[in-house]
Amino acid sequence: MPEVRDKAQPNQLKLARKILRKHRGSTDALIGKKRGLHQEGRERRAFLRAMQEAFAHHYLGSPSFQALCAEQNFFPWNLHSEEQLPRIPYFFVTALKYHQVRTVPEDQIVLTLKSSGTSGQTSAISLDRTSLRRIKRVVSHIYDDLGMVNSRKTNYLCFTYDPEVAKDVGTAFSDKLLTGLTRVNHVCYAIVWDEEKKDWHLDVDRVARALERFEQSGRPFRLLGFPAHTWSVLGEIVERRGGKNFAFGPHSYVITGGGWKNFDSQEIDKRVFREQVGRWLGIPTRQVRDLYGMVEHGVPYCECERFNMHVPIYSRIVVRDPLTLEVLAPGEPGLLQFLTPYHHSFPAVSLLTTDRGVLYPECRCGRKTPVLKLLGRAGVTKHKGCAIAALKVGAGK
Repeated sequence: MPEVRDKAQPNQLKLARKILRKHRGSTDALIGKKRGLHQEGRERRAFLRAMQEAFAHHYLGSPSFQALCAEQNFFPWNLHSEEQLPRIPYFFVTALKYHQVRTVPEDQIVLTLKSSGTSGQTSAISLDRTSLRRIKRVVSHIYDDLGMVNSRKTNYLCFTYDPEVAKDVGTAFSDKLLTGLTRVNHVCYAIVWDEEKKDWHLDVDRVARALERFEQSGRPFRLLGFPAHTWSVLGEIVERRGGKNFAFGPHSYVITGGGWKNFDSQEIDKRVFREQVGRWLGIPTRQVRDLYGMVEHGVPYCECERFNMHVPIYSRIVVRDPLTLEVLAPGEPGLLQFLTPYHHSFPAVSLLTTDRGVLYPECRCGRKTPVLKLLGRAGVTKHKGCAIAALKVGAGK
């Protein structure tokens, strides 16, 4: 985070206001496009206009962002083409763990989310009503394009913190959004607050009772949560049943998110996971999907039926060389930079992460957006976020 010394000059602010006036409404126009995983020329142009609007808005609202732009010598009035999008000055995601930056007055903030679980250094992300409204539409459009939005009354099992208690934890908020993709019959949160011990714990008995009740109801079922919890808890419950699998049927889904190591720090094979969890729950393997996301960015990257994560029209991913930070071509692995215009309350228009990945131009599923393949964390120090904290709850640590 650059030190703020000199504020933007009046002529610079005037230029930024001109850009904002020219493109006002472009972000909402982009988010109004319902086919979130279908990108052609008009969608690319709409994204550029939305980024021009967002870039100018955040420049005008944040002296820290102004300083970052001055340091990188790239300003809202310099952005004219899609090829220039990677040049938008980025914040390192880790900087948001130590600095809170807003581009709207504090009294407009309606929700503050933390990026990690119960302890450790966290990012505090503040959302105003505009940001909240936009991300809800983004999530709905993406999952609708994946065929996962409907009006069926559905039961949910969430391997995360009860949002009635953990109102400010990012994963609890994400699961709250995902349960809104259907009509809700009942939701069971597996990680519950122990008032006596003043701590969280994973209640396996509660989960077992909920699964029995949900199966008997005959309604569609969705499981949301961390892969390690899903793997270990379902295996234990099926074993308790004498090896008898559940039978939730073709309208049910599993959506996992987080790290792919179990409680013994052993890597879980994704293909084995999908097949086994599908058998345990009695649902099609193609409907066991993985999700990548982070609270600082907000846009979800969910697998399609071919198990590829798609980059929606509401964001872009840039892959950079870990040493030189040069932009890499599709197919080359590197650090992931995320861009999105939907944020209104803090300048996360461009974020550089410690995650590694590679982009491919298309997927055989037919959806017209690039595909993201994750390759893990860069470096030797693991950042302890929601999945790590919740994993400790599940492991009893």
